[in-house]
Amino acid sequence: MAEQDFYYTIEREATAEFKDRGSKFIGYAIPVSSVDEFKEKLNGVKKLHPKATHHCFAYRLGLDGNVYRVSDDGEPSGSAGRPILGQIDSKELVNVLVVVVRYFGGTLLGVPGLINAYKSAAALALQTTPLVQKQVEQELVVQFDYTQMNEIMRVVKQYNGRVIRQEMQLFCSMTIGVPKNRGSEIQYLLKELRNVEVSTR
Repeated sequence: MAEQDFYYTIEREATAEFKDRGSKFIGYAIPVSSVDEFKEKLNGVKKLHPKATHHCFAYRLGLDGNVYRVSDDGEPSGSAGRPILGQIDSKELVNVLVVVVRYFGGTLLGVPGLINAYKSAAALALQTTPLVQKQVEQELVVQFDYTQMNEIMRVVKQYNGRVIRQEMQLFCSMTIGVPKNRGSEIQYLLKELRNVEVSTR
């Protein structure tokens, strides 16, 4: 895969409902950036729906998309988690979790029916939240004298960077996220300033 400058994800949670022969499928599309965050969000959905028959999910994490997991949560193998992941992948999204909660309505849907229902609930949830394009960031740690704050911030703003963490004493340390494709250029500019140290994380 070529080095990407951008990736697509969601920033807002969304929910949507799909019904088939009495069964109710509620899809939740949730932005997550780590496995710990996924666990927390999944538990949150389970708490909202303690009486649901199944809580099936899929997520894909990381800019290369290599971290993913699917769960059929007791549904026939391949009938829930995979179709949900298919919807995330069809939109080329990362850092996204989709949970589909099922309330059984008394009629068996069969595997094709389940695949359709989980796929539809996931697709509807993803359609109700805006997809956002984000730039792939590189983190830089900048150390500088407090008097140079304005100069540093001018460079950060010029390149659409963002401040992730900062410690302000007489000598300041700031972690900034900058567009990866402009990383070396920004490092060069910052190093040109007097008494500024820059390192990559």
